[in-house]
Amino acid sequence: MMFSRICRHVLAAVLGIVLCSMAPTFLRAGQVIVFAPASMTNAIARIRAEFEAATGHQVLVSFAGSSVLARQIELGAPADVFLSANPAWMDYLEEKGRIVGETRFDLVGNQLVLIGHGKQPPADLTSKDNLLERLSGRRFAMALTEAVPAGIYAKAALSSMNLWESVQPDVVQTDNVRAALALVATGEAPFGVVYATDARASSAVSVVARFPADSHPQIVYPAAAVAPADNPAALGFLDHLKTLSVQSILMEEGFSRLPD
Repeated sequence: MMFSRICRHVLAAVLGIVLCSMAPTFLRAGQVIVFAPASMTNAIARIRAEFEAATGHQVLVSFAGSSVLARQIELGAPADVFLSANPAWMDYLEEKGRIVGETRFDLVGNQLVLIGHGKQPPADLTSKDNLLERLSGRRFAMALTEAVPAGIYAKAALSSMNLWESVQPDVVQTDNVRAALALVATGEAPFGVVYATDARASSAVSVVARFPADSHPQIVYPAAAVAPADNPAALGFLDHLKTLSVQSILMEEGFSRLPD
C-alpha cells in the first residue's frame, strides 16, 4: 500500500509538469482552471455551473488532496485559482511566490466527524473506552496524517482526546478525504474520520459522532489566485466565490460559516 501511495504522488507530480508543458495549447480565452480539495467536489460542481451560466466562461476543475494540488502548482501546473482545505498549504505557496497574496481570502469552514459503514448508533467521544470498544481493532480510514488537511485535523483531534496511540495501528491512510470516505462506504473500513460535508455525500455511511471544535485547529478553506493572476475570468471566479449565492450553496452542502 505504501508503494502504491508513493506511485500515486509521483504520478500526480508528473501530471502537474505535463499540464504545465501543455499550457499554451491547453488554455483558451475565457477558461478558468481551478485546483480544489476533494472535500469540495459537490459544492464546486454547483458553483461552477452557476458561474458558467452567468458568465459564459468555462471552468475546469482538478480535485485532489490539498498537498498534491499545492505541489503541482509549485511545479508550474497551469492553475488559475487554488482552494485549500487548510491555510498551511496556501501559506506554503505564498512563501514560494506561487499565489498572489492580495487575492487571498478565507472562504468557508467545515466540521470533523467520525463515520461508520451503514447505519451505526452514536458513539460517546467523551469516553475513550466506549470508542475503542466500537472500533475493536478494526480498520480505521482517514486521509494522510502528515500531508492532507483532513488527516492532519483527524490526528490532532484523536491526539487531543488521548485516542491516537490506541487507534493508530489500525489506521488506513488515503491520498485524500474522499478516498477515506470510499473505504468506509464500501465497508473495507468499518469506521473513518472525514469532514461533515463528505459524510453527506454518501448514503452508505452514517455519522457516528462529531468531534468537538476545540479538539483540533479551526478548519478553514482559503482561496487565492495563482501567480501571475493575469486571467480576468479567474479573478471573476474569485469574486463570484464571495457572493451570497455561493455562501448559500456552501451552507446547503454542509460547510460552516466562518466567524466575522
